[in-house]
Parts: sequence; structure tokens; C-alpha cells
Amino acid sequence: MRRGERRAHGGNVGKAALEEQQQPPASPPPPAQPNGGAPGAERDGAGPRRSTESEVYDDGTNTFFWRAHTLTVLFILTCALGYVTLLEETPQDTAYNTKRGIVASILVFLCFGVTQAKDGPFSRPHPAYWRFWLCVSVVYELFLIFILFQTVQDGRQFMKYIDPHLGVPLPERDYGGNCLIYDPGNGTDPFHNIWDKLDGFVPAHFFGWYLKTLMIRDWWMCMIISVMFEFLEYSLEHQLPNFSECWWDHWIMDVILCNGLGIYCGMKTLSWLSLKTYKWQGLWNIPTYKGKMKRIVFQFTPYSWVKFEWKPASSLRRWLAVCGIIFVFLLAELNTFYLKFVLWMPPEHYLVLLRLVFFVNVGGVAMREIYDFMDDPKFHKKLGQQAWLVAAITATEFLIVVKYDPYTLTLSLPFYITQCWILGIILVLTWTAWRFFIRDITLRYKEIRRQKQEHRHEKDKCLSNGDGHSALLEEPSGSKLRERKL
Repeated sequence: MRRGERRAHGGNVGKAALEEQQQPPASPPPPAQPNGGAPGAERDGAGPRRSTESEVYDDGTNTFFWRAHTLTVLFILTCALGYVTLLEETPQDTAYNTKRGIVASILVFLCFGVTQAKDGPFSRPHPAYWRFWLCVSVVYELFLIFILFQTVQDGRQFMKYIDPHLGVPLPERDYGGNCLIYDPGNGTDPFHNIWDKLDGFVPAHFFGWYLKTLMIRDWWMCMIISVMFEFLEYSLEHQLPNFSECWWDHWIMDVILCNGLGIYCGMKTLSWLSLKTYKWQGLWNIPTYKGKMKRIVFQFTPYSWVKFEWKPASSLRRWLAVCGIIFVFLLAELNTFYLKFVLWMPPEHYLVLLRLVFFVNVGGVAMREIYDFMDDPKFHKKLGQQAWLVAAITATEFLIVVKYDPYTLTLSLPFYITQCWILGIILVLTWTAWRFFIRDITLRYKEIRRQKQEHRHEKDKCLSNGDGHSALLEEPSGSKLRERKL
């Protein structure tokens, strides 16, 4: 049963209830349609459930937790603003008042968005959570546009208003150098090169790719993005020293151990989520305390599940869409390193971590909206709001990098790197032309030729009779005989 379709649970049986029991039974309600979003985002009258969607059974309990609290939020917000206006003395510090005014404006916008914005495809743990991140996306995009319209010096110095320690050029750490796995010259610790590379970014790589796998939900796409990013680090290490790593750091620690293990665990989690039974029941309708605790924990799991079947080779449209997703994904990864380079932010700064947390929360929603738009265009006629914002944010970040440090980006690639990329692009374009143009034309020609041969064979079979004479030759003589008899 869908959310919003109520059932009567318990209670005394009165006269009205007895009269209802005497009435003929109504037709059973339609089965629950799967969705991954809020109650209002269900497919009412949108056709049958897709084969990649799981079935959802919901008793329709609508508690205080799920109700809209627009008036409550408005009342609390008005009280807070009234307190600042009537009871608090305004400081005479202009810079402090400016910061506080900007923060208050952002908070008011977030309150409005959380209560009034349109729901997305996800509803767990609560639709308001995803509406919050949608509004944060708008605020972040406006901040990026503001930074984009500043001069390079003003933009870097503006970061001091966020953190006074920023706005100072920082040297990048070189991860290359001595790449010996076993260094016999170091008698104290011959494996010191390995221990030097094991910093806080190793678990970050693992958890990052675990979450990326939950977003993309496809092993091949995850591995392609993982390997492609290592090739990008090889290609761009002359621009950013941070990309200069040892060969075993690229392929063993990153691709195989951190990324590969994260993708493996992510695929195992996806397998569990695809087999899980999505049967939801109100907390107060569960009799046991163990069941209540289990229901609370499952509140942080998806409401339903959709298995992503990208099928990039099925059509040119899906192939270009998958290539675009991979391109934007890699561009967002590169923006992480280039932004902190041009804005002078150390890798361990909390703003870098907050940006990663932001993309973790908005990336899953964006990928679901992109998949729905690509897989079911009849129902999803336009790109989702969160996917639109993520694409705009990625493009704006890249434009900031281009404006703030064009010299670094225009450093020419080494000749052998250029040759490798040209060869790769030619191979991709060649395969695209063969798969979606040459192959289709060839198959169409073979199909037409086969149909013509079958038609000719059936025609010859119809024209010939058992004694080898043509039926067409006998037909005129037969008609003449009938005319003579008449």
C-alpha cells in the first residue's frame, strides 16, 4: 500500500464500523509502486513499475515526524528575528555585523527551502534532509559565482573572512621522489617509503569510492573512472606537484587496494540493498522494542531501491549520456585539487572536507535524477533540480580555476602524453562510429537482403506446384475453359 493510503488499526468497533462491514467489499487497492522518494513523488497513474525497481509495502502511517511544519518554522524564525531586533543591542563592529547579516540571510533561505522546496527522489531519513542539501547547493553556487566575479587577489584575500589563516600561498607536497618499495640504504626502516604514503587520505580514498559506488551503482563505470583518474594524474603531474606519485602508489595503493576495495564493498552493499524487502510499518504499530529499534535503524536506509542499468552500448543517446557522466565526474575530481591550489587552501583544511561531504550528499540524488531522466524520459521530461545544480557547480568551479591560474592550465602536455590521449580519443571515436553508424548500416543492409531472399524464396515456392508446372501459366487456361463451358 502506498504512503497516504490509510488503514484502520485497532480501536473499538462502533455502529459505523458495523455498517461498513455489511457493505460489499470494495476492490482491493493497487499494489504499492516502488519509488525512492517522498510520498508526493510517487508515480500516480504513470504506468507499470519498471523492472529495475523494487516493490514497496507501506502501511501509510503519517506521524508527527512526517508532517509539514511550515507554521512552526515560521513562528520560530519570526521569534528569533524579533529577539535580535527588540532585545539585542547591535554591535558597532561593521565587519562583525556584515558576517552575521550574511549568515542570517543564508539561514532564513535554508529555513524557507527546507519547508517549501520541491521534494527530490529520496525520502530517507527524511525529505527535509535532502531539501536542505538542495538549498545548500544553491548557496554554494551563488558563493562560487561571487568568487568568479572577483579579481584573483581579492578572491584569495576574501577567503580570510572565512578563515584568517587562508589567503597565504602554501607549498604543495611532492608525493614522488624515492619510489623504492624496499630501500636497503635505510637501515632503520627499509619500508619507510610505504609508511610515508599511509596518511589520512588512504581511508578517505576507500570510503570515498565506497560511497561513489553507491551513487553510480555500476562496477564497470566505477573502475573506468578510477583508472581514468590515475591516467589524468600521470598526465597533469607537470601542472600540480600533488599528482606526482610513485607507480605503486598509483596502481597498487590507489586502484587496487583503496579504490578497488571500496568498489568491492560498495557492490556488496548494492547487492544487499537490491535483495532487501522494503516493507515499512509505523513505529507505534510495531509491538516489540526490538522491532522498534530495528525500524529506527532502517529509517536511514533507502525507502525503495532502483537498480541502475546504464546500457551504454544500447543506443547513441545512452552512450553519449554515460560519457558525459564520466567526464563531469572526472572534472569534479580534478576541481578538488585545482581549487585548493588556486585559492591557497591546504589539503587538510576543513573547507576541503566540507566540499567532499557536500558532494557525497548531493551526488547520490543527482545520479538518481540523471538515471531517471535517461531511462524514463516519458515520465521525467526534464533534468532534476539537484542534477542541474551539480552540473552548474562543477562548471563554475572549473571556470574559477581557469580565471585564477590560466598559466598552470596552459602548460603544454609532454609529447608522449599528448600522443596517448590522441590515440585514446581516436579509438573512442572510431568505436562510436562503428557501433552506432557503420554497424547499424551493415546490419540494416543484411536484414534487407535477408528479407528480399526470403520473399523471393516464398514467391518461388508459391509459383511452383507439385508436377513442376507454373500456376500462373495454368491460371489463364483454366479461366478460358470456364468461359467455354459457360
